[in-house]
Amino acid sequence: MSLFTGAMVYVIVWWLVLFTVLPFGNRAPETVEPGHVESAPEHPRMWIKAAVTTAIATLIWGVIYWIIESDLVSFRE
Repeated sequence: MSLFTGAMVYVIVWWLVLFTVLPFGNRAPETVEPGHVESAPEHPRMWIKAAVTTAIATLIWGVIYWIIESDLVSFRE
């Protein structure tokens, strides 16, 4: 796997994991401020979600890298 391919796989995995992590722990506010959507989360905690996303994406990317490099699945034939 080249550096570019590995980076692109990591970016795709990171975004997919982010979209699965985003809804965790969201609660709609009880009183909605004017100009806000009713479904907007009260405390989105994006830094925590970004850190969790990075950790999970790194683990998944490591598994993908191992599968490709160990020739468990051959993409070259």
